[in-house]
Formats: sequence, C-alpha cells, structure tokens
Amino acid sequence: MLRTILLGAPGAGKGTVAAKIVKEYNIPHISTGDIFRDNLKRKTELGLRAQEYMTRGELVPDDLTCEIATTRLLEDDCKNGFLLDGFPRTVYQAEKLDEFLREHGQSLDKVVQLVVDDELLIKRLTGRRVCKNCGATFHVITIPPKEEGICDNCGHELIQRADDTEETAVNRLKVYEEQTSPLVTYYEEKGLLAPIDGAGTPEEVFQSILDVLGD
Repeated sequence: MLRTILLGAPGAGKGTVAAKIVKEYNIPHISTGDIFRDNLKRKTELGLRAQEYMTRGELVPDDLTCEIATTRLLEDDCKNGFLLDGFPRTVYQAEKLDEFLREHGQSLDKVVQLVVDDELLIKRLTGRRVCKNCGATFHVITIPPKEEGICDNCGHELIQRADDTEETAVNRLKVYEEQTSPLVTYYEEKGLLAPIDGAGTPEEVFQSILDVLGD
C-alpha cells in the first residue's frame, strides 16, 4: 500500500524511477497527460469539457483538472495506492487532492522530490540526439551512438531537436521552478516531503527512495 506523489524537474529522471516504483509496490503510475489523453480518446464528459479549453489554446482550469485526476483515483486499480506524476501542479490542486483523500478516508504517505542541480539537468536535457532518417533516439551521456553523430541503426546523421537546445532547457527549468516551489513548500510544511538526490544512477536513486518509503 503506497499513496505517493513524484516531483522532479524535466531531466530529473522521473520516468525511469516511476517505472521502478510502480513495479515494486504494484500500484498504477498516474500521469496527468495520460489521464487527459484517455478521457479525450473515450470522449468522456470530463474529456470533452477539457477539450473546449485545449482547442482554444487555454489551460484547463484547476477545478476541472482536479476532477479528472481524482475521478481516476476512484478506479479499482488504485485500491492499494497510486503514484501521481504531474498532479498536483499548484497549491490549490494539492489542497483539493487533500480534501478528496480525506473524504475517502485516505492520505498521502510521502511526496518524493528528485533533486538534481540545474547544470546536470541541462546536460541531460540537451544531450538527446535523434536520427533524421529512422527516428532512433540516443543521448550523448546515457546512450551514446557508437560513432559520434551517426545512427547505429541506419548510418544516417543524428540531429539535436529544436526543443532540446540549452535555451529551451533553461526556460523549461525556470517555468518548473516557478510552478513547483510553492508546492514543495506546501508538502514540506506538512512533513510529507522526501527530497532524494537524483544525480546518481537509476539504481542508486531508486534505493534511496526505497529507504525513505519503506515496505
């Protein structure tokens, strides 16, 4: 049984760690993006309401986002807990989640925060290289090609996508920090925040998380 939230900046390694957590605790990984896509695909009432905002290029309001996310938590696979990723994004959403959990006799166990310094995050975010021909993805640090700048699979040139530049990475980190720092303070004050050094290998980071979460 584990009810937790995973916080971490772009490049912090949330995806890798999340996969290990859900496997270890046999709980669903619930990401906001996945919930929205599922509701849109199934044309649910909530999904259609969200789509109205999205087609206008507007942010989906907090209340609707909360309704979509908490509705997902009522499904059977969440009976033994869940790992939330991408929700809540604001203190208001966090308060709404707390209200929902209280109404259902539940509470969060921990809020895991992957902490990685900006220099390493930028290296991770700008290191991705994509093959122009077959679309294969490499990373100059974690998954380097055998020959620099050349795809292992088809021998074509590897390129850096426009959204992987340092300027874009810096901006993404700035936006994340502005959005998330109040949330970090919120959970810290509740005694739920568990900062984890995310600079190590996936195995080292996961072991640190296990040490915090326990059985």
